[in-house]
Amino acid sequence: MRILIFILALLATPAWALDPETPPNTDVNAPLDALHRAASEADGKTYFDLFTKDAIYIGTDASERWTIAQFRAYAEPYFAQGKGWTYTVRERHFGYADIACKCVVWFDELLDSESYGTSRGTGVLVLQNNEWKIAQYALTFPIPNDLAKGMTSEIKAFEAKTRLEQK
Repeated sequence: MRILIFILALLATPAWALDPETPPNTDVNAPLDALHRAASEADGKTYFDLFTKDAIYIGTDASERWTIAQFRAYAEPYFAQGKGWTYTVRERHFGYADIACKCVVWFDELLDSESYGTSRGTGVLVLQNNEWKIAQYALTFPIPNDLAKGMTSEIKAFEAKTRLEQK
């Protein structure tokens, strides 16, 4: 009897609930794939339409925490010149908030770039009007542990020099 109850419960469970890596909507990859495609094609309209109105974009520099309007003001001049940026997805992972609507997904992705090599994108997607939108995106450069001490020392020295120059 216990086995029958377990099988019935298993059959009644939505497939995405069994695997935290599988998002609740199979189209959840679409906005991220479209984001990278639009950036590569310098298609600003498509690119920024993928974000929520109150989205946050966090760039690689410590000073780069932008509202989507601020990031648009920064990026649009590049897009207008036909200049974009190309990141190719190496791998991507998802998780979702265990709330009734199943409308919040977080992700991380390893990216390859000709300019920068390995990068990492992380963020949050929200379901709005049956469409996944990017609410937050952060781009970082993952530093191998064996290089971290030297790299963070360089960053500290750079920041100290910058602070001195600003005085």
